[in-house]
This record gives sequence, structure tokens and C-alpha cells, in this order.
Amino acid sequence: MRPDIDTDFDEWLTATHREAGDFTVLFVLVEIGETSVTPLRGAWLHVMGDETRWPEMARLFAGAGVSWSGVVFWRAGREGLVPDSEARSRLGALTRKLHEDRRLIRDGEFFNSKGLRLLLEETKLS
Repeated sequence: MRPDIDTDFDEWLTATHREAGDFTVLFVLVEIGETSVTPLRGAWLHVMGDETRWPEMARLFAGAGVSWSGVVFWRAGREGLVPDSEARSRLGALTRKLHEDRRLIRDGEFFNSKGLRLLLEETKLS
């Protein structure tokens, strides 16, 4: 691990950029409950380089105006960078599907408010 990498997010971002080059990422802020994950707000970001670190992302998320406890990231597409109009369209489709099926979180990169990786597990209601 590089000395400037402090969180799982930092590690994921640098590894993804090393593999893909510049890319567009879709993200959804979520509220994590005892047995639920509720989508709150979503947006996209063009990742140009691998210098962004978790504290910068957390400051960006603070501007969303919601109390969030986790975030899920998905690459907008294999093609790397996508135009804003395409990112907007893909985010809209993703958030509609996410409201119907939270298991889509498993297809993304899920982190808590400290930038540490989380896993989504299904619970069985008795």
C-alpha cells in the first residue's frame, strides 16, 4: 500500500485508475440502518488521475445536504470516460433499479462514511 493511501476507497480508486485510466463513476449516497440500506442522492464524477482521496470525497458528499452513512460507486461503463448526458442517463436507470432491488449494491463498490469497504448481506426475516 502506498503511504498516501489511508482507506479502502483510496486503494480502490488507485487500483481502478491503474487498470482503466480516466473513467466516469456513478455514486449513490445511502443511509445504512440496522437491516436496511436506503438510497438518498446520486451523482457522477469524472475521475481524472488517481490523486483524489477519501477526505476530498467526504467534503464533496457533505454538499449533498443529506445525512448519509455509506456510498456505493459503479463505473459508468467500460469505455472509461462517458459524456455527462450519458452519465446522467445511466445514473437515472441505475437509481430506478436500485430503488427496486438493493442487491445491485453488490455490483458496486460499497463504503461507509470512513471510506472503509462494506459488504451487503441479505437478511432473513423471521
